[in-house]
This record gives sequence, C-alpha cells and structure tokens, in this order.
Amino acid sequence: MKETLKPGRYRHFKGNEYELLCVARHSETLEEMAVYRALYGDGGVWVRPADMWSEIVERDGVSVPRFSYVGE
Repeated sequence: MKETLKPGRYRHFKGNEYELLCVARHSETLEEMAVYRALYGDGGVWVRPADMWSEIVERDGVSVPRFSYVGE
C-alpha cells in the first residue's frame, strides 16, 4: 500500500457507507488490513486487505475507487 489510509467515513462504489476504524497487520504475513464497519444494517465489522480497499475498480466501463473518503 503506497499511502496510509485515513480513518473516517467512506462510500463504497456500490453506494453503501462504511467507517474505516483502523489499519491492522495480519499476524502471519504482516499484510496491512483495513478494519471497518458498515454504517447500515447490523453495523457488522469487517476486514479486507488495505491494498484492496484502496484499489481502483471498473463499473459500467468507468474506473472508480472501491472506497471514496467522505469525511470524519
């Protein structure tokens, strides 16, 4: 991951919002992981590789960030 992820609210490219709580490291691989919770439904807490959090995805032929920072 090239840049440090900033905690706060993010909008997923499909429209739902999430709160990035922190960036943690995988205990075996030391891979950076984004720890986040859904700001809808049951508010579940999830983790995914930080590189995946930051990647650009294609939707309807347009390249967009998977998660876009909304604010604190």
